Amino acid sequence: MGSADGPKADETDGDARKARDTAVSERRFRFLVAGYAVSSYGTFLNMVALNLFVYETTGRALAMGLFMAVRLASGFVAGLVVGGLLARFSAKSIMLWANVGQGAVMLVLILAPDGMLTGALMAVSVVIGACGTLFMVALRSSIPEMVGEDRRAWANSLSITGRSLAMVAGFASAGVVVSLVGYTAAFLVDMATFVACAVTVALLPIAGGKGAGGSAPEGSKSAESSGGSESSVGSGAGKDASAAKSGRRRRPVAFLALAAAPGMGLMVALRGVDAFGSSSHNAALPIYSTSLDASNPAVFVSAFWCVWALGNIGAQQVIQRYAQRTGRSVGALGFGYGTVVMSAAFIAAFAGFPLAVTAVIALIAGAADGLTEVAYTSHLQTLPATLRGHAFGLSATFENLGFGVGMILVAAALDRFSPLAVVGWSHGAAIVVAVVFLLRVAGVRRAERTGLRKEEAVEGRPDRGDRDGAEVSRG
Repeated sequence: MGSADGPKADETDGDARKARDTAVSERRFRFLVAGYAVSSYGTFLNMVALNLFVYETTGRALAMGLFMAVRLASGFVAGLVVGGLLARFSAKSIMLWANVGQGAVMLVLILAPDGMLTGALMAVSVVIGACGTLFMVALRSSIPEMVGEDRRAWANSLSITGRSLAMVAGFASAGVVVSLVGYTAAFLVDMATFVACAVTVALLPIAGGKGAGGSAPEGSKSAESSGGSESSVGSGAGKDASAAKSGRRRRPVAFLALAAAPGMGLMVALRGVDAFGSSSHNAALPIYSTSLDASNPAVFVSAFWCVWALGNIGAQQVIQRYAQRTGRSVGALGFGYGTVVMSAAFIAAFAGFPLAVTAVIALIAGAADGLTEVAYTSHLQTLPATLRGHAFGLSATFENLGFGVGMILVAAALDRFSPLAVVGWSHGAAIVVAVVFLLRVAGVRRAERTGLRKEEAVEGRPDRGDRDGAEVSRG
């Protein structure tokens, strides 16, 4: 009887210890998300304040475009190198120094004399663009190590919720902060947000980085448990990861990460095309808003993004509850369908519907955007840790490239075509690629089901396989 009770007691202690560890890791991650939300507020605040400051300092709209181009180019380059950095350094050190760098460059801007303002602004655009990408990739690629494979969807949803709230607060308060206390105070607030995030990162034990080897089996299990679609697109990643580790493949590791799973490259390409579409509605919104109310165009833009954020946050709450109840993530199919719905909603937002209908459309666009981001991030996190950082880095590069090229082409197109036409063909391209991606995922899943049925048929034959023999011998 004693031996029978022993394992039960051990199992109870083990479950209790696991529950305590999970609670501690989730509590720490909530603190990290709080720090991330604070720094995200600073990021969105300076997107408005810095652009206004650049225009006021130079008096040229072209300077604003150059500032944004340098920022995006820096993020592009950072995406190419961050995978290698995560293989050499811890995720904690990268996140820490990314915030320190952003805070330091804001201080440089504050202290710069008038004759050095242009150089200081260029330094800000380079550092903010690069460090923002470094922090984001380090955070997303390390979430499975921080909270566990089975809590990826919850953690991704929580971090996206924090960033969405920060975006609303940053955009909503930027004009007020600048008009009431001036640019210097706005830059000080911005610097303080990065310092706060850096302190949060420094105080927390954060896993991830330095190759983070040995997580391939867990990633595979997570993929299989996420409803099938992850498994369909994510199979074979562990095999290619070991090939990369042994040095048998000469291709860059970042591109090996895309080849590690069927459809992964197409998924990242769709993300880049989606960023291209996002550039269209970002550039077209002020023009469309001006056509609605030329005397106060900021009202529609602010209201649109506030309603969009409400939809995004609402979707995160639903996703968190779904993941908690079922233990599954929304998967690759969720990313494809979400992209179609989101792109269609953004096109409809410029179709001239009544404001009440447009508000519902903005809500749907925000919810679909939230779904796609969680599905996409969770899916890339199923890759082995040796490839995960490279995949997220390459994804950030594609996103920056898509958004940057889109801003150039869209700005030129808006001089000749209506906002609806420009947004229509930009997001229409995303819909086309999303449909191709969905067909690809469905084809992989169908092939896997067919192969499984064939295997079961072979195992079920009375003259083949060890399964029937084992059953007879036991009988």
